[in-house]
Amino acid sequence: MKKKPVKQPETNKNPELYEALAAMEKERGISVEYMLAQIQKAIVTACKNTYGGNEDVLIRMEPDTGVFEVFLNKEVVEEVLDSNREIQLDEARKINPAAHLEDKVGIKLDPKDFGRIVVQTARNIIRQGIRDGEKGQALAEYQSKLKEIVTATVEQIDKATGNATVRLGKSIAILPKNEQVPGEVINENDQIKVYIIDIKTGGKEPRALISRTHPELVKRLFESEVPEIFDGTVEIKSISREAGSRTKLAVASRDENVDAVGACIGPKGQRVSTIVETLNGEKIDIVEYSEDPVKFVTAALSPAEVVRVDIDPNAEKSCKATVPDSQLSLAIGNKGQNVRLAAKLTGWKIDIRPESGFFGEEEQAKETDTQTTAEEITAVPSQETTTETETAEE
Repeated sequence: MKKKPVKQPETNKNPELYEALAAMEKERGISVEYMLAQIQKAIVTACKNTYGGNEDVLIRMEPDTGVFEVFLNKEVVEEVLDSNREIQLDEARKINPAAHLEDKVGIKLDPKDFGRIVVQTARNIIRQGIRDGEKGQALAEYQSKLKEIVTATVEQIDKATGNATVRLGKSIAILPKNEQVPGEVINENDQIKVYIIDIKTGGKEPRALISRTHPELVKRLFESEVPEIFDGTVEIKSISREAGSRTKLAVASRDENVDAVGACIGPKGQRVSTIVETLNGEKIDIVEYSEDPVKFVTAALSPAEVVRVDIDPNAEKSCKATVPDSQLSLAIGNKGQNVRLAAKLTGWKIDIRPESGFFGEEEQAKETDTQTTAEEITAVPSQETTTETETAEE
């Protein structure tokens, strides 16, 4: 009498699962491969919890064919002592006629057979996988734009704090009030340029630290507007900035045939004007960098004229700049801004003096204020690459 052939179980297919995963990849950017790995992890955990710790599982997941099958491997034995891990030979041969003792046979499982608690655990693992995937996606998006300028869409303004919630691609970030340009009005749905300073990975989600006041924002704007900076012909040597008011930029050319300052200003001032517009009218002074501190300080104090610069031999990186009496207020600037920015740009302490050497009775207080202002501006040479300009307002 002939043996009846063992009926092979039908192949399980679940094309809807793969369609759902493909839709998730399209909508959320989480790859199908990543989610399949999370589902497999959940299934292994479910088997372990249901079958006495047995996690020897074979999972077939084939998106192209729609196949989705789970097999729990058991060892073939003469006498079963642990039904979660072992199977008798005669039962094993119903599944695989070629089975022998000590072989392993895969028992086909139906996820519906898992208990409610186990199923919930598996769902939690999958949900956590989705959250981790989105977190990783946000982190990757931020890292690709770290230290760069991005265009953000303003979604909400907190009336109490003034902080702006902005969207960066698929992620959300907060632009604090103190990182917004003073005097600038930001409204919902505005498109604004922000600079990604850093990324914080602690907590539930990665956070991008963004700014519109950082000097590097100006540097990146010049890199995007000035081809000579982008290709390295012109280098930004230093920048000092008081956001919303004025920026000074020092540039140098690596090609003697290229005028660094002229390249940054552009034909008819077009390049610098575009940047000024982006910064809501912030004034920009572009000056030529020099290794000679006398030349550099002289240039940095523009738009004021400088008669001479005397280096103080008794103090480190300290100098006195003499200007025509008529240029004194211009050299100092409103509330000391011009000399303060020049000091930050050059890294030198600058003491402004009138050419006459005499302030007069009425100006004695001014002299004291001028010296105090200059002495307080002892800037350390910036670690960041920065720059100043021949005033863009002019």
